[in-house]
Amino acid sequence: MTLSVPMPLRVVAAGLLLSGTPGAATAETLEDRRARGDAVVRSLNKGAPQTALERMRQEFPFLADATEAYALGDVWSRPGLDSRTRQLAAVAAFASLGLIPFMKIHAGYALNIGVSEEELKEVIYMITVPAGFPRAIAASQALSELFSERRAAAAGEPGERR
Repeated sequence: MTLSVPMPLRVVAAGLLLSGTPGAATAETLEDRRARGDAVVRSLNKGAPQTALERMRQEFPFLADATEAYALGDVWSRPGLDSRTRQLAAVAAFASLGLIPFMKIHAGYALNIGVSEEELKEVIYMITVPAGFPRAIAASQALSELFSERRAAAAGEPGERR
């Protein structure tokens, strides 16, 4: 049996599904969403803005706004997972996809919020199964660089903040 739903009801249903919350108001501004995204980044980055996002804003402001408002402000700030779990999931996903620069940024955030080097290493060991050894090896090399940079910064040597 096929159910026929009138077009206006389909549009309303699609809007409710896309809003994420039944009956959610869409009056929230881009600035509200960006502010929430900025708060997410600063909570993960020891109060500092994300340098890659700020560089992107110079040449690609729409992409930076979309990243900050949607990815960070709408998705990353959702309830349901704590920051540790989100960071471990992000590290695993980016490493599995071979997106090493993004993996390194999120591994830095993970370290900032108390995830240990050993836990990050375990995530990389885990991705050998779904993603294979080449991606795990590339991720391990990037993590080793990150760990070295962090140790050098802790010892007072100059280095880039992540």
